[in-house]
Amino acid sequence: MNRIGISMGDSSGVGPEILLKAAHQNAIPVPYVVYGDMAPLRKLNAQLALNLDLHPISTPADYADNKVNIVDAKLLTEADLTPGRINAKSGHAAREYVIRATEAALAKEVSAIVTLPMNKEATQLTDPTFTGHTELIGELCGSDDVTIMLASNDLIVTHVSTHCSLRQAIERCKKERISTIIELTWHAVRRLKPNARIAVAGLNPHAGENGLFGTEEIDDIRPAVEWAQQQGWNIEGPFPPDTLFYMAVRRKQYDAVVCMYHDQGHIPSKLLDFEGGVNIALGLPIVRTSVDHGTAFDIAWKGIASITSFEAAIDMAIRLAALD
Repeated sequence: MNRIGISMGDSSGVGPEILLKAAHQNAIPVPYVVYGDMAPLRKLNAQLALNLDLHPISTPADYADNKVNIVDAKLLTEADLTPGRINAKSGHAAREYVIRATEAALAKEVSAIVTLPMNKEATQLTDPTFTGHTELIGELCGSDDVTIMLASNDLIVTHVSTHCSLRQAIERCKKERISTIIELTWHAVRRLKPNARIAVAGLNPHAGENGLFGTEEIDDIRPAVEWAQQQGWNIEGPFPPDTLFYMAVRRKQYDAVVCMYHDQGHIPSKLLDFEGGVNIALGLPIVRTSVDHGTAFDIAWKGIASITSFEAAIDMAIRLAALD
């Protein structure tokens, strides 16, 4: 089925606005189905004077051309809407949109899914176990080894750990997990760049300085890199993180960097291309991309949210799903 599914995100944030603005600007170049609620979309469509033809459907099979097709969850009414504020109902609804979009992808009703931002605090009010899109979708797909890849024109990074404390991130830097992320990274990046060159970052300052500042590089990271090299893959490292990104971005020596924890990869990525970055889930049986920003409650429903990251996420989903 050559169409993509889009989850609307938390209605208190910028997701609905970005979706409608992209639709209004014809910035989604393939057929698509929205998983969300009609109430916030109708209200925002009127508020922004976009005059879009919003078409509620029950399943993607009801798709109609030249309309914004919305699989209406019917979870929110206009009275439930609180733009810019934490809202348990909208947090719960956003989680449900993702579930329905994922199920549609697993059933091959859509060829890929693109997710708009959720608010973790809002969703945790009804699901205290929620830690993020990637983990939720991984659970729905029965995939244990999942991670996120951030991609922009300047840099591609993946992560050994994401949404956990720094203490937990250090504990997760084990050879088996690092090897898995290197493998996922290698296969994903080669779909985008056939002659991929991948570097692995160290965990500690100076990549441990031969054990002076920690032994994780010696005990786990370097053995994982050596295992990957034995597979015939173009992988190098571990390198000191403070110089590696310069070598990857300024010297163009590497196409992607495997990072040991969330902020190690996110900080340089967002510094280089805050609006144009794309979040890609690896280790899933489906294609899932996302904007690389949050719900931005401070500008929600004000008509000023940028659609740049969403356009990039759509483009990446099309490329990965081989939709032309």
